[in-house]
Amino acid sequence: MNPIPTAERAIEMVSLGIAFGHGSQRRQVVNDVNLTLARGESYGLIGESGCGKSTVLRALAGLNNDYRGHILFNNREQQPHRDKPFYRQVQMVFQDPYASLHPRKMVWASLREPLKLHNMDRHEARISDILHAVGLSDAFRYRYPHQLSGGQRQRVAIARALILEPTVLLLDEPTSALDVSVQAEILNLLSQMRQQRNLTYLLVTHDLAVVAHLCQRVGIMHRGTLLEELSAERLRRGEAREDYTRQFLAASEA
Repeated sequence: MNPIPTAERAIEMVSLGIAFGHGSQRRQVVNDVNLTLARGESYGLIGESGCGKSTVLRALAGLNNDYRGHILFNNREQQPHRDKPFYRQVQMVFQDPYASLHPRKMVWASLREPLKLHNMDRHEARISDILHAVGLSDAFRYRYPHQLSGGQRQRVAIARALILEPTVLLLDEPTSALDVSVQAEILNLLSQMRQQRNLTYLLVTHDLAVVAHLCQRVGIMHRGTLLEELSAERLRRGEAREDYTRQFLAASEA
């Protein structure tokens, strides 16, 4: 694949390594991952459970600051403890929308909180606009998470991530906690939002159907290593170089 020109890079990881534990219990879970995403690109990081893909995502999001190597955003190296402007530009959508929303806060309060933290204006208008953008009416602002379906909760979680007008979304298995009948709706919404807002996506999943729907390029992780990268088209055709990738694809299709 052609290298991404420096001016077009949104995210770059250089020799990223992550370990957990201490002494004899210390375990390396991510080994020298090098990954570059272009602005406006949708990139899927796939692999079996425990391969390290979500750990990479959490380090990029600033949720794990104990790593070695380098993480760059818009060609600027980020410190392990991120600054406030970073979180305005890079937002995350978690796997379980019920766990990521405060159970005692109405939707409007969950959406207003990031606006207050980042000193943004026009709270009411922004809340109304983003609810409509994700396919929910204004009436949903007065509901609690337990009053919403799984798909509605994930729409609220996406709205909360988008209300700050970020340029990058980190997606951690965004449909795996949803009913099959709802998954396609959320994937269509994410695809629509990326096109309308020129967003960059880094998606973690083990579901090839999700990758095929959302991603242009794919990286396969195995035992903490980024084993290979290929285009989504090559992935669909099964044109993998590594034996493990071919086995993973065959098992996923079985």
